Amino acid sequence: MSDADSAQVDSSQADLSQPDPRRVSDLRTPALVVDQTAFDANCAAMDAVRPGTELRPHVKAFKSTALAQRLADRAHTAFCAATPAEIEGMVAAGLHHDLLLANESLDVARLGRLDAPITVAVDSDPTLDAAIDGGVRRVLIDIDVGLPRCGCDIDTGTRLAERARAAGLEVRGVMGYEGHLMMVTDRNKRIHKVGKAMAILADAHDRIGGDIVSGGGTGTFDTNTWCTEIQAGSYTLMDTHYDGLDLPFNPALYVVATVISINAKGWVVADAGLKALGMDHGDPTWTGPGAEGEVLFCSDEHITIAPANLADHKVGDRIMLVPGHVDPTVARHQQMWVVNGLPVADAEVVDRWPINLRHW
Repeated sequence: MSDADSAQVDSSQADLSQPDPRRVSDLRTPALVVDQTAFDANCAAMDAVRPGTELRPHVKAFKSTALAQRLADRAHTAFCAATPAEIEGMVAAGLHHDLLLANESLDVARLGRLDAPITVAVDSDPTLDAAIDGGVRRVLIDIDVGLPRCGCDIDTGTRLAERARAAGLEVRGVMGYEGHLMMVTDRNKRIHKVGKAMAILADAHDRIGGDIVSGGGTGTFDTNTWCTEIQAGSYTLMDTHYDGLDLPFNPALYVVATVISINAKGWVVADAGLKALGMDHGDPTWTGPGAEGEVLFCSDEHITIAPANLADHKVGDRIMLVPGHVDPTVARHQQMWVVNGLPVADAEVVDRWPINLRHW
């Protein structure tokens, strides 16, 4: 197994990493495992629609420069991130051709000190002042397109762009995130609603200018035809939340857990709970051989499952869980173990991708 990509791992991760596991059965659990075949297929499906810099992969989804390098190797050389620490990690890994902090932050002076072309999103005078004072020379104006989160109205955005240019900054264009539309299940409704949201962004772009219209995500990667670039990241690994849509991507990420207790009253308990899984989109899905039954609940370190046939299970079995939300699940782990073959619960381990972009 190659260890070439582990240079960015911090000392605490290195102390806890396992030396050269050969199979998933060798891993300490809970373990985060990536099916390489599914990952490659997801990447190919995205490349067919959003080649090169038509996609700006969002590293917040996977928080790993090793994974990001795989996308750069596929000609996706512009990246976006959600936190200053993610930007710093990408620069340290040499993946800094074109980096966007697609989030407002007052802590951007640390980015202005980096020797890399970094753009930050701004939607107010304080966030623009932080960029100016912090030595950041490139901005995108973040426009409110309907998601009750960051973003300003078009008049404010136009004024901020004028201020930025007067201060000597490059206004590269606009961005707007239609996150409230990612899970519209009816495709025609999704297209219609995304079009209405992007009409706002197009009006802003007409007034503000610049080469970039940035937005979108995994849920609208092919229905948002208005942006010049799409900010998607979850497509690489997927989760049960996105898997409910009509997308050409399949789950590639699993939390592997070990059955540690069986109760004759009808349930089994495995060693992966709230501290191993992002739960904001609901319980994980139990999958793989023998996965017939119901996930009852998760507690701190445990998941309790009621299988259809209790006699088919024993203490020591490995089970596979597909998380409901990839981003916070990844952020709870130190590495992803890349495997060949399904079921992943007993697959060959071929690589390790350190999750080295955690924290803020």
